[in-house]
Amino acid sequence: MGLVTQALYAVAAIASALLLILLHKLGPSFIRAYTTPLRELPGPPSDHWFFGNLKAVQEEDNSVPQERWVAQYGQNIMYRGFFNSDRLWTMDTRALNHILTHSADYQKPEDARRNLAKILGRGVLFTEGEQHRQQRRILNPAFGPAQIRQLTDIFVQKSAELRDYWDAEISKAGGQARLNVLDGLSKMTLDVIGLAGFNYAFNSLTPQGKHNELNQAFQVIFSVPSRFTIMMLLKNLFPILDIFPDERAKSVGRAQEVMRRIGNQLIQEKKAEIQREMSESKSGNVAQKDVRGRDLLTLLLKANMATDIPDSQRLSDEDVLAQVPTFLVAGHETTSTATMWCLFALSQAPEVQKKLRNELFTLETETPTMDELNSLPYLDAVVRETLRVHAPVPTTIRVAMKDDVIPVAEPFVNRYGKMQDHIKISKGSPIFIPILALNRSKKFWGDDAFEFKPERWENPPEATSSIPGVWGHILSFLGGPRACIGYRFSLVEMKALLFMLVRAFEFELAVPVEDIQSKTGLVQRPQLRSAPEQGSQMPLLVRKHVRAA
Repeated sequence: MGLVTQALYAVAAIASALLLILLHKLGPSFIRAYTTPLRELPGPPSDHWFFGNLKAVQEEDNSVPQERWVAQYGQNIMYRGFFNSDRLWTMDTRALNHILTHSADYQKPEDARRNLAKILGRGVLFTEGEQHRQQRRILNPAFGPAQIRQLTDIFVQKSAELRDYWDAEISKAGGQARLNVLDGLSKMTLDVIGLAGFNYAFNSLTPQGKHNELNQAFQVIFSVPSRFTIMMLLKNLFPILDIFPDERAKSVGRAQEVMRRIGNQLIQEKKAEIQREMSESKSGNVAQKDVRGRDLLTLLLKANMATDIPDSQRLSDEDVLAQVPTFLVAGHETTSTATMWCLFALSQAPEVQKKLRNELFTLETETPTMDELNSLPYLDAVVRETLRVHAPVPTTIRVAMKDDVIPVAEPFVNRYGKMQDHIKISKGSPIFIPILALNRSKKFWGDDAFEFKPERWENPPEATSSIPGVWGHILSFLGGPRACIGYRFSLVEMKALLFMLVRAFEFELAVPVEDIQSKTGLVQRPQLRSAPEQGSQMPLLVRKHVRAA
């Protein structure tokens, strides 16, 4: 009886401890749900005590419920998350500018950063505050126009390899093939970031391609779990449970060890090369302004080893290593997804596809430079319009790190009928940045905002100048101190791909357009409503373009 009693006490103690931890984790959300000043904002009534308004958010395409609520309640709304926790959604550009430019006061949520660190390490996408500023200072030289100009031949070379890869498939099929273009584009952009990022050959586009350790490790780390379990949710709430790894966690751990070992090896080899280069120079020194190189890792190491940088501003080898997987995911997923959505849009707009192809043939070269690609106005308009209508990352999230008053461009009426010229927010409240919704807002872009029309970029609406994006009056690359550091890299790579592929092929959707649905994970990817079990895909009918004599 004594043993049974002791066991019951032990179970009760464990249950009490778990309850206390749960209250510690979820208590602030419970309290804030009833005390947050965001309650004054208009918005939809909660649909459920546990899920709030999330059922609509999960079931519908990204941003569609919020766009409906904005149309009904106004530009600044509050809707409910789990346990009816508060969520701010604002389409006011002055408010968004305040949130994006005050990056120390509005940071990524702790759980999102922790999950990111599990995959990518503590790179520039993870860090906040002074550590983030330090990493950006060292990284900036690697992403300037001069550096991207040097990388353009890699973009063009790999685009040609993808063209030849698809050409072979089409020839085998007799002149036209149904291709999942997302697969080929993902392989191409992985090859590009391998070479341009750290001079590593993934060889993804090689038929019956060579397998290598880093390629396999990458595939493991970025594979999506086949199903989500209660344990995954619990580990997100209670990180201590990571001490009980499941099979996926073990596989990811082994893959990370491979990435760490190869990354360290690359760093040591490149540092030795740079030191030899410095010892052979007349002065034995290299200033940050003199940094030259080809791949991003070499540029990063050179900038970090520059003799005119104070020791306090240098990155450790660990910080440098953390940038390698960051380069991989940021340079791989987003560009392949954006180019895939562009080919989808062109398949739905044959006149746009034809007009673009005609412009591309005005360049009498197979190997255009960055400046030649940037000289094509309609190509630029097609890229801009794709990133506006099909932003690869449709939303992102920030959390208020302190109580604040957010200014607005236009006063609004709150839930109680009072006019407001600001939004009050309390520490811990999440803000969802409406990248896609703002990109296609009829208020800024007109009644045809949801349509794919590259011609609109000949004379963009004046209202769009208030959108606080780092590029093109859209939010696809965000804005402020945490704007996408690699946006120039992505734009030129995308232009190189379109130059090579649209000149070579004609594209047509292989399924009814209604069968395509967008699902958001890391990025916004398509699935077939008729075959969701097949995962992400964009099936296009691709045939060789025969140029008229």
